[in-house]
Amino acid sequence: MSKKRASSSTPFLVRLDPSASQPLHRQLYEEIRNAILGGLLHPGHPIPASRGLADDLDISRTTVLQAIDQLKAEGYLKSVVGSGTRVADVLPERLTQINGQPRAVSPAATPATLARRGMAITGIQGTELRAGSEPRAFRLGIPGLDLFPRKLWNRLLIQRARLTSVPELDYGDPAGVDPLRRAIASYVASARGVHCTPDQVIVVGGAQQGIASVCRLLLDPGDDAWLEEPGYTSARSALIAASARIVPVPVDAQGIDVAEGIRRAPGARLVYVTPSHQYPLGSTMSLQRRIELLEWAHAANAWVVEDDYDSEFRYGGRPLMALHGLGGSSRVIYLGTFSKSVFPALRIGYLVVPHELAGAFARARMYSDLHPPTLQQLVLADFIQRGHFARHVRRMRKTYELRQNRLVREVREEIPGSLKLRPRNAGLHMVGYLPPDIHDQDVVREALSRGVEVSALSLHYAGSTARNGLLMGFASVDEEGIRRGVLRLRDAIQAARARPSGERVA
Repeated sequence: MSKKRASSSTPFLVRLDPSASQPLHRQLYEEIRNAILGGLLHPGHPIPASRGLADDLDISRTTVLQAIDQLKAEGYLKSVVGSGTRVADVLPERLTQINGQPRAVSPAATPATLARRGMAITGIQGTELRAGSEPRAFRLGIPGLDLFPRKLWNRLLIQRARLTSVPELDYGDPAGVDPLRRAIASYVASARGVHCTPDQVIVVGGAQQGIASVCRLLLDPGDDAWLEEPGYTSARSALIAASARIVPVPVDAQGIDVAEGIRRAPGARLVYVTPSHQYPLGSTMSLQRRIELLEWAHAANAWVVEDDYDSEFRYGGRPLMALHGLGGSSRVIYLGTFSKSVFPALRIGYLVVPHELAGAFARARMYSDLHPPTLQQLVLADFIQRGHFARHVRRMRKTYELRQNRLVREVREEIPGSLKLRPRNAGLHMVGYLPPDIHDQDVVREALSRGVEVSALSLHYAGSTARNGLLMGFASVDEEGIRRGVLRLRDAIQAARARPSGERVA
C-alpha cells in the first residue's frame, strides 16, 4: 500500500492504495471524513487547494474534486469565498437527533454497512437517473418519447392482454418467450449481420442486466478485463461487481487501441467495447482494429462483449458489420437493447451468445429473477413482426438528424468560443469540449440550477488522463427546446468561468 502525505495544511497521513478495487476518489473521501470525525480536522480548518492536494498525492485533480464535492454535498466541508474550502462548522452527525437531544457520533459508532465492493460500485459517479420527470435538454440516454406511437403500443398491449392464455400466466422461459427471440434473431441478422438461431438469444432486463450477467458468468475474481478509456460507467460498475481487475485501454479516432490493450494486459479474460458508436466519444471502430481485436480474442481465448450502442441511429452511410458478423461468433457476445429504439421503461434487452453458453445463461437468468415479464415481451414481438419497429426507427432517424443539426448550429452561434462540439454521424448525443479554465463538473452544476442537464466527460475516465467536456443528448427535446437549452447552457458556462479559483459549487 502506498502512503502519501497531503500538504502541510492537512495534519494527518493520507493513505491511498492504487491497487485496491475501491476508486481513489472514494478512498480520499473516507480518509478526509474519518479525519474530521476523529477530530484531526476541526471545524473551520482549511483544506488544501485541489491542485496542490492532487500534486502531493500524485493523483488527478478530477479525483480530488470528486472526493471534495461529495464531502461538501454531505455537509462535512464548505466553500468560503476568498478562503477556499474548510471543514464545516456543524457536522452532519451533530445534527442527528434522538428524543430531541443532539447525539455525538464517533467513527466507531458509524460502522460501514457495505462491503468494499459495494462501496466501490455505489461510489462510481456518472449520469444521474432522474426517474419520472419530463425530458429536458440535454439529458443523456433518452430517445424522443414525444414521438413514440403510444396509441399503437397501447392497442397492441390491449390485444395481447385479451388473448392471454392460461399457460402464459404461468412461469415462462428464463431466456425469453419464443416469438420475441425469433423476432430479435431475424432483426439482428438483417440489420447488423449477426447470424444466430433464436436459441442463442437471451432476453434480459436492459443492457445493464446483460453486462452484469456476462461478467458474473465469465469472470473469476481478479481476472483482467479491458474497458474503453473513457468508457461506459455502468460497464465499469458491472466489472467491479464481478471483482475483475479493470484495465483502462485508451480510445482514439479508430476505436479502442488493441495494441495498447495487449501491452497492458495480454492475458485479459474479457473486453467490453462499443464499436459501432463508442460511448462516450462517439467514434466508430475501424475495420483494421476490429480484425486485430478478434484475432487477439481467439488467440487469448478471451471474450469480447460487443455493446451495439445506438447502432439503429446512423445519419450517413451504412455502419460496419458487427464484430459478431465478422467471424467473431465463437468469442463475441452481442448485446442490444430496446431502451433507446422503443422506450426506456420497457426494460428489455438481449444477448446473443454462443450455442454452448445458451443453457448456462438461461439457468443463470432463472436463478436471478426467473424470466422477463411475459406480456411486455409478447407486445414487443408483435411491434417488431408487424413492421412497426422498423417504421418507427426510420422516422426517428430523420428526426434525430434534424435535432442534432439544430444543436450544432445553436452552439456555434451562441457559445462559439467556449464549447467545441464534435458532431457524429450516429447516436443520440454529442461531446462538447471545454477550454482548460472551465471545469466540466462546475458547468454540470450550474446548468442543472438553470434547468438543463449535461454530463461531465471527466467522470467517464477510470485513469488520470481525463478530458474536460460535456456529454449532450439531443434526442429527447424538440428544436425549440434545444435552442432554449443552449441559451441556458451559455449562461451556465459563463457562471462557471466567473467562479473564483478554488471555489466550487457543493
